[in-house]
Amino acid sequence: MQNIISAWFVQGMIKATSDAWLKGWDERNGGNLTLRLDEADIAPYSGDFHAAPRYIPLSQPMPVLANTPFIVTGSGKFFRNVQLDPAANIGVVKVDSDGTGYHILWGLENDALPTSELPAHFLSHCARISATGGKDRVIMHCHATNLIALTYVLENDTRLITRKLWEGSTECLVVFPDGVGILPWMVPGTDEIGEATAAEMSRHALVLWPFHGVFGSGPTIDEAFGLIDTAEKSAEILVKVLSMGGMKQTISRDQLVALGKRFGVTPLAGALDL
Repeated sequence: MQNIISAWFVQGMIKATSDAWLKGWDERNGGNLTLRLDEADIAPYSGDFHAAPRYIPLSQPMPVLANTPFIVTGSGKFFRNVQLDPAANIGVVKVDSDGTGYHILWGLENDALPTSELPAHFLSHCARISATGGKDRVIMHCHATNLIALTYVLENDTRLITRKLWEGSTECLVVFPDGVGILPWMVPGTDEIGEATAAEMSRHALVLWPFHGVFGSGPTIDEAFGLIDTAEKSAEILVKVLSMGGMKQTISRDQLVALGKRFGVTPLAGALDL
């Protein structure tokens, strides 16, 4: 029987949480990360599971996720500590057969619980399963500094934020042609913000929470991380440009159209037509 710490999904969580901490995206216990797994992923490590897995009811049924395992970060846990003690800071959970709750199979020791943003994550997983035909498996939430900064100075509008980020770096339109969704400010950790995020996630792989952070999704941890990293780099450029007096020139609409054609992506029409 293999040790679960060596599993690709545990090692992936360790790397992503460590990298996010080093980026400055996840201060203290800020941020959370969940990865949807298959039964085949966790089966080789059943010998490491808790003898009596704790059962936690969900605040609302999620039958789409029935019998699905996930690896998740813990509530109140610091990303910087995951690499030091994975079993205390992350855990493997499995939703029950009717989607009304989940068992903690491994990790989250000392009665720890999954992230308080789990409702938003699970609802967003449901939305991305539908939007991508099951391709997307990762939901990542972090406090990317420059993306947050932009929500204070730009109108919090999907079309405008998307267009400015596309203009901030040439690769952005290729990496997130579906644009960036944005919510009004809402109290985090509630079903309400989870439902609003999922509604945006049905249309966008990236969703901004103004004055708070960003949600990103993708098929792998690398792709979800890279999506946020790309948007955050553009936001950093925009913050510098705005601090220097604003754009004197930028990528034109025709150039954005040409970029989409070259890379075979369909840009969000509303952002393109601003």
